Amino acid sequence: MASIKGRSRKMKYTVHKCSSFSSSYLPENIMVDKPSDQSSRWSSDSNNPPQFLTLKLEHAAIVQTIGFGKYEKTHVCNLKKFKVFGGLNDENMVELVESGLKNDHQPETFYLKHTIDGNMFPCRYIKIVPIQSWGPSFNFSIWYVELNGIDEWDVVHPCMNWYNTYREKEAIRLCLKHFRQHNYTEAFESLQKRTKIHLEDPLLTELHKLLVMKGDFGACEALVEKAVFDGLFNHYISQQDYKPKWTPIIPPIKEGTENRPGMRGGHQMCIDVNTETIYLFGGWDGMQDLADLWSYHVPTGEWSCLFKDTEAEGGPSARSCHKMCLDPERRQIFTFGRYLDSAMRAPENLKSDFYVNTSDERTTTEPGFSGLYSYHVPTNTWKKLRDDCTTTNVGPQEIRSRIGHSMLFHTQSRLLFVFAGQRAKEYLNDFFTYNVDTDEIQVISDGTKKEGAQVPAAGFTQRATIDPELNEIHVLSGLSKDKERREDNVRNSFWVYDIGNNKWSCVYKNEHVGPQYWTKMQHVEPCPRFAHQLVYDHIRKVHYLFGGNPGKASLPKMRLDDFWSLQLCRPSREQLLRRCKRLIRKHQFQEIVSSDSIRALQYLQTELAATIDHSDPEEAKEFQLLASTLFRVPTEEDDALNDSEMDEKYKGRTQLFDALVTFFPEHMTQPKGNLVDLITF
Repeated sequence: MASIKGRSRKMKYTVHKCSSFSSSYLPENIMVDKPSDQSSRWSSDSNNPPQFLTLKLEHAAIVQTIGFGKYEKTHVCNLKKFKVFGGLNDENMVELVESGLKNDHQPETFYLKHTIDGNMFPCRYIKIVPIQSWGPSFNFSIWYVELNGIDEWDVVHPCMNWYNTYREKEAIRLCLKHFRQHNYTEAFESLQKRTKIHLEDPLLTELHKLLVMKGDFGACEALVEKAVFDGLFNHYISQQDYKPKWTPIIPPIKEGTENRPGMRGGHQMCIDVNTETIYLFGGWDGMQDLADLWSYHVPTGEWSCLFKDTEAEGGPSARSCHKMCLDPERRQIFTFGRYLDSAMRAPENLKSDFYVNTSDERTTTEPGFSGLYSYHVPTNTWKKLRDDCTTTNVGPQEIRSRIGHSMLFHTQSRLLFVFAGQRAKEYLNDFFTYNVDTDEIQVISDGTKKEGAQVPAAGFTQRATIDPELNEIHVLSGLSKDKERREDNVRNSFWVYDIGNNKWSCVYKNEHVGPQYWTKMQHVEPCPRFAHQLVYDHIRKVHYLFGGNPGKASLPKMRLDDFWSLQLCRPSREQLLRRCKRLIRKHQFQEIVSSDSIRALQYLQTELAATIDHSDPEEAKEFQLLASTLFRVPTEEDDALNDSEMDEKYKGRTQLFDALVTFFPEHMTQPKGNLVDLITF
């Protein structure tokens, strides 16, 4: 809360409870950080659950961060994965963070959840639960723990009062939920009237009234439809996994004209999202570098060759593996650098040529890694921001220069995101940000964690784009570590990095390498490749992919000239509405079946069928199974159910209501827990 102030400081604690943990060094109730002392740690007897360490604070406090010290070098007992819980007593705690330590000697600090609905809540107990050590068969060790937060009583006391009130309110809401689910109407109304506490948003109370109490399915559909188009399902949609949709782009054939760029790899593309125009320059066709400049107009679907040879027009020479970007406001394209074969890398050939329109700045440099630079367009000047760090032991505020990496600028946060690349013979897998205003570096991942399939693999020539509105980075895989085994190591995968949640997710992967498969699928999805090029229209949310090297050892000079669009699809509002209507009508059909099979058949063929995507095998099968229920012979159990038909209807409608509620924002809904789950034996 804005009105609460207090200084963050370290807080003393004592070991209150632990399961199979022993303390080798614990003087005066405070754990001392001794990174050079092998014995200065808490260790578990084994790595089998449950293992945990509970710390009891001297008094309740707002615990904001937890810090872990480590041994002076990597250690198999370091916590690769752990969870931290907190609460006012050691029997009832909430999860504060789930994370893991890097296997190095650097201390790490993690932010803990300490607010609910914008209000800070206190903890008296902190519980550390190890999940996995860096050595899978080794026990867990905690070398040092430091808690930071606010323990001043004038700050903590009002938070304590608020939290106790909040817990009591949530307990009453759980009671209200239980009473309504079991149709204890009098108890529900009496408790709500006495406490004046509402179970949920009034909109959902109205939905419950229409659906569960009245069985007015038509009005229920109308309410859900309004909620969908009022944007109430947008958060649910944003949490769903992406599904890739590849579409080949085949321009119309015009006789007598060259109507598309030829095969190439190592080319560059940029996109003007305002005019929906893609520009493509240069590349290597398997025999030579190219100097042609093309534009592709998305609305008309046509390529145009702007220059067959840009050098003849005073522009850059033929090249590949350069970089290119576009300023849409000034309508200028910038081009920088190129690739030279090792035999050509003499000082006189290593030109750092930089082009914008017709201006040309050239300086001769010696080969090497140069650091991080910025170029100021209005004054036509360069500025060196960071020197290259040549050591392998890179500190948190140092940058190791590289090639083949991805670098993206977030226009809203003013951060450069740098990922992967190659340095000499080393493939890098680190991921960090550089703040262009404060000159600060923040390491997201140093690449030392063996996260396997959880992050994109270390590689070369991967392509990345950024969407500042969605706060996402997209990465299309390139060449993996072993460049000499290209046919075995070129794979298709597409990754999305959620910046806000610091989470990677793989939304597309295809491990097929056989020519028979890709011949069959050549019009369905692009074959594996590297040295391709990818651009992104962040307004229309479409990626465009052109060309590349398929990495075929049998055809070393082969390059690709295929052109694709990629859309990352989540359920649309229309699809979600159809899904909700299908749930509602399916339940209505089941109620009709029990009383009038003829009317149920008519309803199935008309109203319910209209909500089914018959091209979807799963939906079509579900629809067919519903039809089979019309011809089911009644049993004695059915007769028994008829005796309590109203109770069964109420129960079924309540289940439908709970299913629909999952689409609404959490702050509108009833509590997630159940009253009976709180009962222990």
